[in-house]
Amino acid sequence: MESFALFPALFALNEERYTQMQRAIDTLKSDSFTKDIHSLGLWVLGESGAVYTQVFKTYLSLDALEELKEIALFDEESVHKLQNLAQIPEAKQYREIAPSNIKTFIELHQKKKITLLAKNEVLVRMADVDALHVKWIQSERIVNIMSADEVILSLNKPTTKIKRKSARIVLDELKNGDYVVHENYGIGIFKGLTQVSVLGATKDFVLIEYLGDDKLLLPVENLHVIDRYIGESGSLVSVDRLGKGSFQKLKAKTKERLLEIASEIVAVAAKREMVDGLCINMDASEMAHFEADAGFVYTEDQKRVIGEILSDFKSGKMMDRLLSGDVGFGKTEVAMNAIFATLRSGFQALLIAPTTLLCSQHFKSLSKRFEKYNIKVAQLDRFTTAAQKQVILKELKSGALQVCVGTHALFDVELFNPALVVVDEEHKFGVKQKEKLKNFRENVHILSMSATPIPRSLNMALSSIKQYSQLLTPPNDREDIRTFVKEYDEKVIKEAIVREMRRGGQLFFVHNRIATIEAKRKELLSMMPNLRILTLHSEISASVTEKEMLRFEEKAYDVLLSTSIIESGIHIPNVNTIIIDSADHFGMADLHQLRGRVGRSKRQGFCYFLVKDKEELSASAKKRLIALESNSYLGSGSILAYHDLEIRGGGNLVGEAQSGHLKNIGYSLYLKMLEDAINSLLGKTPIASREVDIKLSMSAFISDTYISEDRVRLELYRRLSRCGSIHDVLEIEEEMVDRFGKIDVPTKQFLQLIEIKILATQRAIVLISNYGQNISIKYEDEKKVTLQSRSRDDDDLIATVLTYLRSHA
Repeated sequence: MESFALFPALFALNEERYTQMQRAIDTLKSDSFTKDIHSLGLWVLGESGAVYTQVFKTYLSLDALEELKEIALFDEESVHKLQNLAQIPEAKQYREIAPSNIKTFIELHQKKKITLLAKNEVLVRMADVDALHVKWIQSERIVNIMSADEVILSLNKPTTKIKRKSARIVLDELKNGDYVVHENYGIGIFKGLTQVSVLGATKDFVLIEYLGDDKLLLPVENLHVIDRYIGESGSLVSVDRLGKGSFQKLKAKTKERLLEIASEIVAVAAKREMVDGLCINMDASEMAHFEADAGFVYTEDQKRVIGEILSDFKSGKMMDRLLSGDVGFGKTEVAMNAIFATLRSGFQALLIAPTTLLCSQHFKSLSKRFEKYNIKVAQLDRFTTAAQKQVILKELKSGALQVCVGTHALFDVELFNPALVVVDEEHKFGVKQKEKLKNFRENVHILSMSATPIPRSLNMALSSIKQYSQLLTPPNDREDIRTFVKEYDEKVIKEAIVREMRRGGQLFFVHNRIATIEAKRKELLSMMPNLRILTLHSEISASVTEKEMLRFEEKAYDVLLSTSIIESGIHIPNVNTIIIDSADHFGMADLHQLRGRVGRSKRQGFCYFLVKDKEELSASAKKRLIALESNSYLGSGSILAYHDLEIRGGGNLVGEAQSGHLKNIGYSLYLKMLEDAINSLLGKTPIASREVDIKLSMSAFISDTYISEDRVRLELYRRLSRCGSIHDVLEIEEEMVDRFGKIDVPTKQFLQLIEIKILATQRAIVLISNYGQNISIKYEDEKKVTLQSRSRDDDDLIATVLTYLRSHA
């Protein structure tokens, strides 16, 4: 076959057709690690394909006209047909709006005719606009417009680019036979969901099996007391025995040791608390001007994190903050705001990066941003000449130089009045190197940045040792990076290169061995003799690297063949395909970083992880690659950090190995107990530590007729058991209505049971029970209240309890 035509496929399938296609995909012969519609759907589409411009009435938007220019590169005939479609004219009467707070916005425009669009009633309840007398229409449309006398607002959320919540240890991936740890009874074997009737009321329980076939039934509303067991990688797991008290002894022993560790942590924190931090006060209008100079609109996350950093600066306390944000989500811009505030207050700041290439990129970014303010930026790395180095060191010591970007060479410099050190890709530096930061001055502020914080840093962040901020919102116009794990195949490589070049783009090819990189260049040329290849690695001088990179940016080359030196900070919007050779030899953070080098413009990015033989991969390498392939959406960095944690096991926290304790009680409980130990030493008692015993004879469960898959029900039970506010419950309820349709009675009652649990926890109630129509409520201080329900029916019992709890806020 010399050639064939392939056209893009958009899928709009009903449930039956989706199931048929998925079955066909399962039988396909493919070397794809994950078989799903996204990666293989095109090959089984068959007669279901349709040209949507022929099926639907289609209009062209202004954005679409830009897209047509790219399509024209390889399909002029189709573009000509599309250009003849009607165009959406510019608006004259109405204008688009984006209110941040809908309730406040409605109150401000009450005199206008206001219409709300919402796909279900839950969204209206969440918006809390019932009392504002607005018209509500059930609709799935997203329209936010306003004229002189009318407002149309949508409560529906866009389905693309959803803000991802950070993962918990992924309980929803539990399978029958997996190990779990219960915080009171220890390590057991998960045996799935089971339904039990107690005193005429039906409820769901999680069944956990312990030594000697003993079984524990855990009410699903208390699912938060168990977690997946994560111990040391590769260690054997011993299941505990129920009721013997052996696990409680282990916990007590671990608690003693954890109190020692917690004392050490608290002492470090207290020492930092006692040292007055340098107070950095910034004029709000000057910060607003700096933001306006960025040339793009900050995401809400960026604004929030900048606010958190500036609050730390003003507080008079030392900052030690870890900023986790996916590649391309704007961590550098946040850091530049912190640096700008520091410099404007008359102090010095350093930005430390792990590689000379990233250092060079940061130097260019800072120089460009600060040029307007007459702020000189210096660069110090292994390519800085001896004469330049002497001048930089002298100016840093005297205070003549306010900001310097560099590699680890900066750890040993003397400074005049340092106030801030920013460490990019902090997982690339060792503990000893990071400790040197504190040698600059005891009260220096530290901002560490990472796209996938390594488990140890994650542990520390979760354990209150560091302050922790996350950037979870992708920039506008960014696309997910389509990720594939493939066995090394010349056809795959050639296809990827040809496709990218056809749309006028360039590629990165990562081959991480300098000794064989020249042989790899010849191999690529044997496939495609006219390919223009630039080869770079760490043994090539900085001046040559910089000169050649500029030529690459100017499109003098098609492919940059390099070692992993490109993994951090390289920003070339025209490169949107990356091929990584021997991907199984890289760590998860490295692979995620490399993938982040593409898809940095409006174009779809593609990433290929190539392995020699997938059958010979180690279990951890396979897990790593599958996690990366299935978490390729924007914002997946924090999720991958948790996967990394599970694959590698929890690291030690204060420099001393705690493997025995981790093995005995599992990572998640170890961390929870450590947090409790720290809180007890600080005199804090978190509300979440209170438990409410709810013994109401009502049927409350997510019914299997509403959601048939146990795995999905378990995931929802887990999320609902962790809800800390009524708003959290409403968000999940809205999602359930959206995914599965109108909620049935037992499921609705389970959601109300979670609401009762949250309100009771907030009001220090420990027990809610009933006998017939009589409801008993017992408080922490032993106070008791008796209520009378209208009847013994489930809905009356719930209504009586909720009315009481809501009125006693």
